[in-house]
Amino acid sequence: MHIPQGPTDSLTLLPFDAALADALRPSPDYDVARWLYVPNTYSEYRYILGTRGARPLICVGINPSTAAPDALDPTLQSVERIAHSGGYDSFLMFNVYAQRATRPDDMEQTYNPILHAENRKAFRYLLSLSPRPAVWAAWGNIIEKRDYLMDCVRDFAADAQAAGAQWFTAGPPLKSGHPHHPLYLRRDTALLPFDIQAYLDART
Repeated sequence: MHIPQGPTDSLTLLPFDAALADALRPSPDYDVARWLYVPNTYSEYRYILGTRGARPLICVGINPSTAAPDALDPTLQSVERIAHSGGYDSFLMFNVYAQRATRPDDMEQTYNPILHAENRKAFRYLLSLSPRPAVWAAWGNIIEKRDYLMDCVRDFAADAQAAGAQWFTAGPPLKSGHPHHPLYLRRDTALLPFDIQAYLDART
């Protein structure tokens, strides 16, 4: 369980570029040839956690919990299984908001624009790793927990469009129209095309 120690604007945030540079150097804690973990130590926020490969699937959840390299939580275990079942050799877990909170209700009420800006840099970096990035929308109904989360998704959708990314959901969307959260999905759940723009247009 991770309970935020306070608002993220009280933290000294490590900018994404500096955090990435640290993550690309050898670590005594995990195999950097296998894992991409940014920042590369456990903290109150996380930009990226995933595995390295030539054909990654970028999974977009809501916010990080306790997972770390070699210590995936059930959600990340499901993400890895579905990515491999879908023909991808690796997964890259990204989140709409970078604050760690096991319970979404513990996320801060007001978003931190600096944290979002750095998280957006992280997303653009992930998009740059593939000529046609594959992005799996996986935030479930939790997107409704905070008003600012949908605004963040709109920024990421714009970045993905600029990169020529293709969006997917795991199985059909929920009755609410939101894409399924990865937890409890079957390992062979099919990845289906997802019209992110139509989804956002329906929520304006």
